[in-house]
Amino acid sequence: MPSPFSAETAEAIQHARQHSVGDLLRRTALRLPDKLAIVSGERRATYREFDAAVNRCARRLAERGLAKGDRLALLSRNCWEYAVLVFATAKLGVVLVPVNFMLGAEEVAFILGHAGVSGLIAEDALLGIAAEAVKRSGRTDALRARIGGSGGEWESVADWIDRPGDETAPAVLVADDDPLRLMYTSGTESRPKGVLLSSRSLISQYVSCAIDGSMTGDDIEVHSLPLYHCAQLDCFLSVDVYLGATSVILPGPDPAALLAAVERERATKLFAPPTVWISLLRHPAFDTTDLSSLRKGYYGASPMPAEVLRELARRLPDVQLWNFYGQTEMAPLATILRPHEQLAKAGSAGRASVNVETRIVDEDGRALPPGEVGEIVHRSPHATLGYYEDEEKTAAAFAGGWFHSGDLGVLDEEGYLSVVDRKKDMIKTGGENVASREVEEALYLLDGIAEVAVFGVAHPHWIEAVTAAVVPREGVTLTEDEVLAHARQHLAGYKCPKYVVFVDALPKNPSGKIVKRALREGHADLARE
Repeated sequence: MPSPFSAETAEAIQHARQHSVGDLLRRTALRLPDKLAIVSGERRATYREFDAAVNRCARRLAERGLAKGDRLALLSRNCWEYAVLVFATAKLGVVLVPVNFMLGAEEVAFILGHAGVSGLIAEDALLGIAAEAVKRSGRTDALRARIGGSGGEWESVADWIDRPGDETAPAVLVADDDPLRLMYTSGTESRPKGVLLSSRSLISQYVSCAIDGSMTGDDIEVHSLPLYHCAQLDCFLSVDVYLGATSVILPGPDPAALLAAVERERATKLFAPPTVWISLLRHPAFDTTDLSSLRKGYYGASPMPAEVLRELARRLPDVQLWNFYGQTEMAPLATILRPHEQLAKAGSAGRASVNVETRIVDEDGRALPPGEVGEIVHRSPHATLGYYEDEEKTAAAFAGGWFHSGDLGVLDEEGYLSVVDRKKDMIKTGGENVASREVEEALYLLDGIAEVAVFGVAHPHWIEAVTAAVVPREGVTLTEDEVLAHARQHLAGYKCPKYVVFVDALPKNPSGKIVKRALREGHADLARE
């Protein structure tokens, strides 16, 4: 019904009831002002200091014309400034656009242009790519700032954060479903889709993570996976801020640095995809590093091999493990496999988290019984607001009032989910998503290729390795080196094939569709050859 109050009273009520991502930090700082919040390099900031830095940064962004609803792109490795910008934009209602730092200028330019950004912040080491991307995107009037370094036309983010100034929070009304995040996901298309997330999406997901992941304010967590991924950012760092835990930020998942950080900070909690857990186990310093403080371990992106689960249980007997399954559109958590279920249900994605309903449906959207394979769909406040500037894909994703994941799965009699295939041939390699179609389109630019199909094969380190099956044009001789050199010119390194196989023809069904399952099965032993 319409508000029974005057506009002035209604706005005052909205401010009093506001519960946005930006409010989480302020409330934690009021509750635990002297608690250690962030460790990043030499920086050690309490929650009071973190909140003050965020407010100074938000004020500087506002002074430069950024306002609620504007999009600000962030191209950087993990650092203190990244954490500050996440919450500074949230307090202003500015939509943060985290960008994968492994992308090339052409790929970044697409995101800048599609998002219509009003600004770009880039790490000093990435300024070359950033400048070229701005030029290609046509967003030459956008605000530009740098993290690290000095001089030049790009402003200094450190100056925004560290220079004394107004430390009060900006008075911006941010509603529950105002967009705060625009995450570009490597979906199944040749171009990524922009996933819009709001405070409602994110905070309800934080609650699910905290409850089902047994997270508390006493945690000390090392964050080494990229913060441009919603997993590290929104399943872990932001939840830690909400609860008042301590976050140790590393620039990347270097095994030696990770092990040293756990020992030095007496970390209790760590998230990593299976590839990184395996790299830790194989590192020569693993057995000589004091990891006795670790109590909670999390993984995602792909199932943990059963033999690795058993090795972790043997070598880290005090660590409980959780498997988080989901996708960017779910902010990102959907289901969880809990510690006591790891070996009994090895390979499973677990059951729906506390704020999620999950079911399996057929092609007509009808629910399927246990044991039958169909599409995985969810209903949850976690879910995206939709795909930015894409009505058609948004309508398809929410057909029937459920969010359609695009993954195929099956539920057992106890409600445990197993993901049996990726409906649209997504490859998950080393914790990254690679759209096979995007790689195929890049390879088709090479003269001499008649047909190509890209798929994933099992790999002991990468979990899945990007593989290209190439049919050369008649009379043309191609080499693996030629194909790989071409790929590197057009794609980020992690998207490039790790294997290239030459075939006379691609397997196809009667309608002419390439049967990638046959390719995966026929080349399943590539990594062992």
